[in-house]
This record gives sequence, C-alpha cells and structure tokens, in this order.
Amino acid sequence: MATKTPFPEAGFLRRLEAFCEVAPTLVDPSLPPLLARHVSTTDGTEQWEPTEAGASLVHVLRAYDATLQAAFDTELVADELRRYQRFARPGQPSASIIQLRQKQAVARLASSRAKQALLQAEVGFVRAAGINVPPRKGLEAFMLEWISRHVPKDLVAPETSQDA
Repeated sequence: MATKTPFPEAGFLRRLEAFCEVAPTLVDPSLPPLLARHVSTTDGTEQWEPTEAGASLVHVLRAYDATLQAAFDTELVADELRRYQRFARPGQPSASIIQLRQKQAVARLASSRAKQALLQAEVGFVRAAGINVPPRKGLEAFMLEWISRHVPKDLVAPETSQDA
C-alpha cells in the first residue's frame, strides 16, 4: 500500500508565506542566518522585507510538496490497477480497468507537470538567490540537499487569529 511521503518543511512554508504576505515584519529568530539572508532584507532597522529569492523559495517548496503528492497519487493508482488487473480475464479489458488506466495516465501527467514546475521554481530560486550550483551536480539533487541542509523542519506555523 502506498504511503504519502511526509513534507517536513510544511510548517516553514506556511510561516514563509505569512511572512511574504504581511511584510515588513520583525526578523524571525528561528531562521538560520544564511536562510534569512536569502529570504529577506533589512533597511537598517528591525524591519525585514521579503526578497525575490524568498518568494522563489515559496514556489520551490510548494512545487516540492506538489511533486510528493503527485508521486503518491501515481503510486496509489498503480497499486489499485495492479490489484484489479491480477484477476482480469484475457481479452477485452473491463470498464473499471479502462477507468483505472485513464486515472493512471492522468496521475502520470500530473506527476510530470509537478516535476517540471519544481525544476522551473528551482531555476528561479537559484538565479534570484545567486547560488552557484556545483559542476557535474544536477539541479534537483543540489536543491534537495540545499533544502534539507538549510530549511528548518517541523516548524509550527504561525497561529492565525480567528475572532468571531
């Protein structure tokens, strides 16, 4: 059975999205200095504003989450198709198997689009942040390492007050 790969940067993504929406704001002390430099700038006071690289990082993290979700959906449909195809009679496929094959094609297409969006977002972030990708290293592998090394995991998203 397929299990969804957890997205440990989800809390940081929500915090970064909130930061980009309500800027300028006070600096977040939980951010590592390298990441804070890429995400925001200051005008000499305690107020920080999001940079183009910060907005690009939001796109990268959203695309990374979408890629994980698309991979999960593809695996789920493939498991279901394998389960039903095992008992199918030879010859003309049944309507349910045809529907499952169509779902599989849609899931694969969504996975391809998510990967393409991730690559475009990674290129935008690397350019905006001025990060040099080492030679002979793929951009996707480099960005996965960079995210795992620099982006905080398991952060709690800021509370949104809902006064009723």
